[in-house]
Amino acid sequence: MGKSRKHEVPLELLSHYGQRDEYRRLDSGPGALERVRTQDIIRRHAPAPPATVLDVGGGPGAHACWLAREGYRVHLLDPVPLHVEQAQQASAAQPEFPLASARVGDARALPYRDAVAEVALLLGPLYHLPEREARIRALREAWRALKPGGMLLVAAISRFASILDGLARGLFADSQFARIVERDLADGQHRNPTDHPEYFTTAFFHRVEELEAEVREAGFEFEATLAVEGPAWMLQDFQAQWEDVARRERLLWAARMLEDEPTIVGASAHFLALARRSAGGRPEAWAGGPPRENG
Repeated sequence: MGKSRKHEVPLELLSHYGQRDEYRRLDSGPGALERVRTQDIIRRHAPAPPATVLDVGGGPGAHACWLAREGYRVHLLDPVPLHVEQAQQASAAQPEFPLASARVGDARALPYRDAVAEVALLLGPLYHLPEREARIRALREAWRALKPGGMLLVAAISRFASILDGLARGLFADSQFARIVERDLADGQHRNPTDHPEYFTTAFFHRVEELEAEVREAGFEFEATLAVEGPAWMLQDFQAQWEDVARRERLLWAARMLEDEPTIVGASAHFLALARRSAGGRPEAWAGGPPRENG
């Protein structure tokens, strides 16, 4: 096959993740709820180990290293060199359960052979690709790399995440934040012209039906959309509740009970689409698509 198309990493993405510790984000506050809930969903739907998992956009390895400890063969890919370095360090810290690989790369041009994995996780790439065409390309690459019947789990940030976060944390006192939210709601295109890292970076925020449509267009057999955090991430005393074991279990119970409730999914900061690669061949609509590196 021919050489894959090269994609440059936006400078604002590198800058954003250079200002925040993504690994630590998933250890406290609503990030901890996101991590535990995501791993609960993976555990319930993924095939048993040892299976090959592609963690595309896997960041510093929080999920990848956990999956390796569970017995999976995990290949991590991320466009941010700092994240890959951190993932390699985290892998080295668990020498009995190392990652199979951790490398810099792009979700739109995966460096993996066709039909190589049972699971593909895209827990970040889609919301870092503002253009729909780029998101479809990334999904089709996941389709290509999955074995027939393989599982896709892809994350989106809710179209309503910023407005709900702003209401919960009183951020609307900042007129710049209000303008960011207005555009989020208008077309899902999230832009942060400020130097405030908590206002996130360039991204696309999905409606539930948009994510499903993109997954189907890429050739997958769509199964479900599941809320990750549910509404609990907006609690002003979240950390106090999370640190109390009994209350934490209640938060997790509520999130699981509401995960597939259509009226709740969009109120979650993140939601996941679960889909499968069909047993058939490549969809006719893109069988003649761009060449891919097969190494």
